[in-house]
Amino acid sequence: MKRISPLLPTAICIWLVPSLHAWNDFGHMSVASVAYRQLDAAAQKRIIALLQLNPYFNSKWPAQIPSGATAAERDEYIVMLAATWPDAIKSDSQYHNDGDENGDRPTGPEASRNTGYDDFNRHKYWHFVDTPFTVDGSPLPPIPMPDAKTQIDAFRAVLRSTQPDQLKSYDLVWLLHLVGDVHQPLHSATRVSKNDPDGDAGGNKVHFCTATAPKCTGELHAFWDDILGTSKLVNTVRTFALGLTPPSVSAADIADTQKWIDASFNLAKTKVYVTPVKQGDGPYRATSAYTTKAKSLAKQQVALAGARMAAILKADLK
Repeated sequence: MKRISPLLPTAICIWLVPSLHAWNDFGHMSVASVAYRQLDAAAQKRIIALLQLNPYFNSKWPAQIPSGATAAERDEYIVMLAATWPDAIKSDSQYHNDGDENGDRPTGPEASRNTGYDDFNRHKYWHFVDTPFTVDGSPLPPIPMPDAKTQIDAFRAVLRSTQPDQLKSYDLVWLLHLVGDVHQPLHSATRVSKNDPDGDAGGNKVHFCTATAPKCTGELHAFWDDILGTSKLVNTVRTFALGLTPPSVSAADIADTQKWIDASFNLAKTKVYVTPVKQGDGPYRATSAYTTKAKSLAKQQVALAGARMAAILKADLK
């Protein structure tokens, strides 16, 4: 998910970075597909029952499912589409930005509210954890909260509870999405520098493009969002996800969300902000070596996110 840069110090002018999605739909649907296929029939049935309460279940998702899909495929496709819902509402006029910086920074008591589908805030700041680091000695800003970590933990608690299914449905779609988000390294890091004292918004301010782009107008974050593909076709994504091998995940592994954030943060520092990315905001062009390594890491992270999501659902879904 691309984010908005801080407001410029003038009353009438702001510099905006266009908004994009995190991992993108391809990545999020892949995570959901990997997770769903590791669940038993009872858990799958429970998930579909909860997703039927989502406002998109009848209005928008059916049109995205191939006409020849079997009943089993249709259910998997619904879960895949549900994982994109927290991004989809960013362009839905029924929902609105809340907080500062075009909704990217939490402010006020509504930032932590968890009331279900009657909440039409987009909560864009839930999608990431702005863990700062610096390579030039710049002072590090605090991490704004709530964020992806606080919400994953809160939503898991609801799934374990006796709360109504309406709330569990809302929290489930957010969980399907946020577990994917925090495995994208640039959703767990922001590079602070003299030029970017508040951070580079997870690489959104770093100009970066492919080696063949005529003009280098892209961003580092968008490069990583799109690295696995950009198709929105559920059957295409499912075929890709079937080729991923999810790792074994223990109960201890899903017990501490902060460990996932820390691991993703370290990947950002050691695998993302490396040559050809330098200290400034670019522009930089991807090399074939950087692109190959990025694709490999992204596949690994999507498979891991899917495995952890499955383990969470097995442990928490009631």
